[in-house]
Amino acid sequence: MGFLDRVRDLVRKPKEPPLSIDSPGLEVVVEAFDVAEADSAALARSPGWVAEKPAVLRHHLRLPPGRVAEAAKVLAQDGWALGGPEAPTGGTVLVHARRVQVLDALHCAQERSRMAGLAQRLGGDSLGWDALQPGTAGQAPGDSIA
Repeated sequence: MGFLDRVRDLVRKPKEPPLSIDSPGLEVVVEAFDVAEADSAALARSPGWVAEKPAVLRHHLRLPPGRVAEAAKVLAQDGWALGGPEAPTGGTVLVHARRVQVLDALHCAQERSRMAGLAQRLGGDSLGWDALQPGTAGQAPGDSIA
């Protein structure tokens, strides 16, 4: 493909805006809350997930309220944003660690393990993860974070 062909392709293809954790129109395309299920299996059973496109990977954590700031500081070192806290239950609050990345089974499993270790060290629990990508077709109530 020559230079002019590449320029024509750039002109013809509309650019997608970059994905951010707060992009409008995000919907859940894959969920992994069963510790017995491999992350590769969760991704494989998710017809709405587009493997080549970035997604917002969102880990659901229950942490003691006094440890949320510490968790946010640790996670920020690797580009994670901690949302919440919300929904106090039994001395803990629900928070979401979110980051934009292209998903694959290896990295999902590594991050699941990392989140579980962090939550345990802080006296909490990692409940699982889900991933969100832009889209509106077939969106169920409660699936959007926008």
